[in-house]
Amino acid sequence: MPETTHLAFLRAVNVGGTGKLKMDELKAMCRELGFRNPRTYIASGNLAFESEQSSNEVRTALEARLEAHAGKPVGLIMRSRDEVDALIKANPFSDAPGNKVIVLLLNSLVTDLHTKDVKHHSNEQFKAGQREIFIYYPEGQGQSKLSFKLAQAEGTARNMNTMLKMKQLALNA
Repeated sequence: MPETTHLAFLRAVNVGGTGKLKMDELKAMCRELGFRNPRTYIASGNLAFESEQSSNEVRTALEARLEAHAGKPVGLIMRSRDEVDALIKANPFSDAPGNKVIVLLLNSLVTDLHTKDVKHHSNEQFKAGQREIFIYYPEGQGQSKLSFKLAQAEGTARNMNTMLKMKQLALNA
């Protein structure tokens, strides 16, 4: 398999005083696993690297290494460079400021998103993609109580500015 750029988005890393993980340690773990040129963006678990392994192989190896380090499972969402590029192009709120548009990256397909799955909705707007939900918070995310009840889905959220930075990071192989 040719070398591929992989993007990993770790869940609940360095947020609210939990899940402490230094990005230098994360990059060292990647090198130990044989991944090439690991690079991170900000300290919340945004990672890009190259490998000849498939996305599933990379995910399995990285999850095991992170669990060994943390002593518990660490949520991990993988995307390819092309998937991140397509996600950015599919943003239904592209006219809104990037810091007010959040992408909830999921590890499974969004089959049906019904209003019964959404709690505490006020003026937020949202639209489901294939394996993500785009959310526009006109007042900012900090004031919102919006939540989604998604059966069997694991995910992590990033704002659109971060997704744009990750696209650039992926191009810097």
